[in-house]
Amino acid sequence: MQIGKYVMALDEGTTSSRAVIFNAYGAIAGMGQKEFTQYYPQPGYVEQDPVEILEAQLYAMREAVAQAGIKAEDIACIGITNQRETTVAWDSLTGVPICNAIVWQCRRTAPECERLKEKGWGDYIYRTTGLIIDAYFSGTKMKWILDNVPAAKELAAKGRLRFGTIDTWLVYSLTDGQAYVTDVSNASRTMLFDIHRLCWDQKLIEEFGIPRGALPQVVESSGIVGMCQSPVLGLEIPIAGIAGDQHAALFGQCCFEPGMAKNTYGTGCFMLMNTGDRPVQSANGLLTTIGWRVNGKVTYALEGSAFHAGSAINWLRDGLKIIHEPRDADVLAESVPDSSGVVFVPAFTGLGAPYWDMYARGELIGLTRGTTDAHIARAVLESIAYETYDLFECMQKDADVAIRELRVDGGVSRSRFLMQFQSDLTRCSVYRPACVETTAMGAAMLAGLAVGMWESMDELCELWKAQTEFSPDMESSRAEKLLKRWHKAVQRCRGWEDDSD
Repeated sequence: MQIGKYVMALDEGTTSSRAVIFNAYGAIAGMGQKEFTQYYPQPGYVEQDPVEILEAQLYAMREAVAQAGIKAEDIACIGITNQRETTVAWDSLTGVPICNAIVWQCRRTAPECERLKEKGWGDYIYRTTGLIIDAYFSGTKMKWILDNVPAAKELAAKGRLRFGTIDTWLVYSLTDGQAYVTDVSNASRTMLFDIHRLCWDQKLIEEFGIPRGALPQVVESSGIVGMCQSPVLGLEIPIAGIAGDQHAALFGQCCFEPGMAKNTYGTGCFMLMNTGDRPVQSANGLLTTIGWRVNGKVTYALEGSAFHAGSAINWLRDGLKIIHEPRDADVLAESVPDSSGVVFVPAFTGLGAPYWDMYARGELIGLTRGTTDAHIARAVLESIAYETYDLFECMQKDADVAIRELRVDGGVSRSRFLMQFQSDLTRCSVYRPACVETTAMGAAMLAGLAVGMWESMDELCELWKAQTEFSPDMESSRAEKLLKRWHKAVQRCRGWEDDSD
């Protein structure tokens, strides 16, 4: 361990770009953050400006260095973790994006997904990529850009079109175009990558009409891929780790053994379970994905994704305007003994696992004349735990193991009320670590391993410390009654925007 050296993690999320500097003991030395704009050009569409994302990331990097009070030469390496599936297209000659990024939440490609299903691609895509056909993933976003942005076809014909998820865009920009790469975890989220042979699938590329040259080289999650150029921080620094945000969080939670699981409560809710060196096929609506690849060894995972968690709390603030900041939701929720029968389903852009309903929409049901803002706030927080419970149950069935503990992270995991309610529903211990920045920590760990900051994964396990344990405190009969009502509400919101009938 090189005491006195630091690792910088770039944590590029759905709503902000962040940079976190860790020391050799895994403690945070400095942090920077800058939000960027979300664009909603029409219902179901979600976009971001790739240049604004890059500029926000550069700002966060410099702010983190200043806050840490260190110099660029003190930084041993950089790790990158990112919102997944969000897709950027740019010109390789100029490095300039040709359109806004299409965000993972965007549902504009739902019709294309229906076309793929009708053509019978569902089974092949699942067997090959581990994914189900859904607008969530990057492949149909790339096809949409090719079909709808005139510059895309022109650049493709000239061999200058480049597609990438946010990790690829950042690496390409930070290395001044010298590295055009993505890691296996991000590649596994495109609906174009064979997770068994570890390569882009030719049949899918041809079906989607995507030029092979417009896809990045796929690399390991830990390893030097290029140098962040000196104009960024003052000297060249190796970029040595890449992982999608949820994969990085699984790594940062030190879930290195099969059967270990974590749930990240961020904009959405994402549960992953380590399944070791074998990909587990789900019979319950979950995804099979690559956790990471380190030193040539692939670790697979089962994943369940709920699209809205923190974004539902933001809706209380920005939409209903009944809270001023997220922590106010806890205060309101705890001011009443229960939700008084109110159930909220946060299907703003459809339902993710295990339902995969692109046409579901948000629902607030069970209202009476006595319903207050406190009941609504409580119902919103409870909905996040209900979503997670569904993922938890499916994961246990698929892996045929009982999850004894759930490690949690993400901004929403700071909610004491929610974490206790989660433990009550799942009937297992919920552990919140001392450092809830596990996504950034995972990226830092992957990068640090590559440059010798840490020697082994056993050494990394020594960095993880539980801060708070939540144990079940609700009668199981009451939990079952609440879950029954939740599932009843879910069924009533499904297919809402489907105009076929």
